[in-house]
Amino acid sequence: MSRGSRLWQKAASFAARAHAGQVRKDGRTPYVAHPFRVAMTVRDVFGVEDEVALAAALLHDVIEDTTTDFDDLAREFGEEVAEVVAALTKDMRKPEGVREAEYDRQLASGPWQARLIKLADVYDNLSECIDAKMREKAVGKARRAVAIAGDDPRLEAAVRVVEGVISQR
Repeated sequence: MSRGSRLWQKAASFAARAHAGQVRKDGRTPYVAHPFRVAMTVRDVFGVEDEVALAAALLHDVIEDTTTDFDDLAREFGEEVAEVVAALTKDMRKPEGVREAEYDRQLASGPWQARLIKLADVYDNLSECIDAKMREKAVGKARRAVAIAGDDPRLEAAVRVVEGVISQR
């Protein structure tokens, strides 16, 4: 068994425990389904098998939405995975306008895996839009993620996929 498979397996179990009891906006779907779908999007839709990206995709919401902190992730998964997850974490203590601008700068200057995971995150969220208002908000976030991805060749395939979904909305 490779180190990569152990890392993503450990991350999947950790995410399931961390998100236990949380549900998606529909009130029924266990929240952990989202990070699992994001990781599958990274691997199966975007074609990226980077072990850090896959582990961080599974963990991408744990700092923001659970009691897990950066140090917990660094201890369990290493600094590199923790840095990617931290780049995907908004500071919810700040007003929305300030928070979103800082988040965009943080993502743009963060590891490439963070921008990749953000593209997978918006791709997944676009699939869950149940009304026009949700769809409009999700498309706006997807456009921001595409802009932040920039022209990094490692993200080209993911950007094309997300742009294709945006054009269908």
